Amino acid sequence: MVVTVGVLALQGAFAKHQQIVEQLGFQTLAVRYADELANCSALIIPGGESSTISLQLDNNGLREAVTEFARNHPVMGTCAGLILMAQKTDSRMVTTLGLLDISVSRNGWGRQVHSFTANITIALDNGSADVPAVFIRAPRIDKTGPGVEVLGSYDHQPVLVRQGGHLGVTFHPELTGDQSIHDLFLKSVVT
Repeated sequence: MVVTVGVLALQGAFAKHQQIVEQLGFQTLAVRYADELANCSALIIPGGESSTISLQLDNNGLREAVTEFARNHPVMGTCAGLILMAQKTDSRMVTTLGLLDISVSRNGWGRQVHSFTANITIALDNGSADVPAVFIRAPRIDKTGPGVEVLGSYDHQPVLVRQGGHLGVTFHPELTGDQSIHDLFLKSVVT
C-alpha cells in the first residue's frame, strides 16, 4: 500500500515538509483543493501566516473538508498550523478548526525580532530525543484539555502536543534537518 501524506500548500513552508516526508520514504501531495484529500492518508498544516491560511481555507473550500478528513486521519500542524488546529486562539482574524483541545496565543513567544532556537527534549513512543527547535513568531499554548498529551516543553510551557493521531508543534521542525518530529507523526500514519 502506498501511503501519501498531504501537505497543505496554501501558504508557508510546505515544500520543506514535503522534502522531509519524502526523505522518510513517503509519497507527498501538495493539497490546495478539497478533492485532493481523498488521495491522502494524513495531512500536515505548515507554518506561515495563520490569518492568511485561515482565509485561504475558506477561499479554496477546504475548511469543512479538512475538518471531515481529520475525523479519520492524522493531522500535524506546525506553528501557524498548530494555531489553526486549536480549539481557541486570541486572534479574531483566525477561525480555528478545533482539532486539538488547546488554547493558543499567536506570537506568544514574541514578534519576529524575538525569534530563537533552543534544544528541547521530546517524548517518543520508544524513549526520548533532544531536538533543535526554531521558534519564529511562535504561538504559545496557554491551556491543554484532559485528552492532550504534552510531548515536549520549553521554559515550562508545552511546545509539542498530541491528541489521538493529531500532533501540534509550536516551532518549525522542517527548518532544522532533524526528522524526529516528522518521524513521530508518520508512525501514527502507518499504525
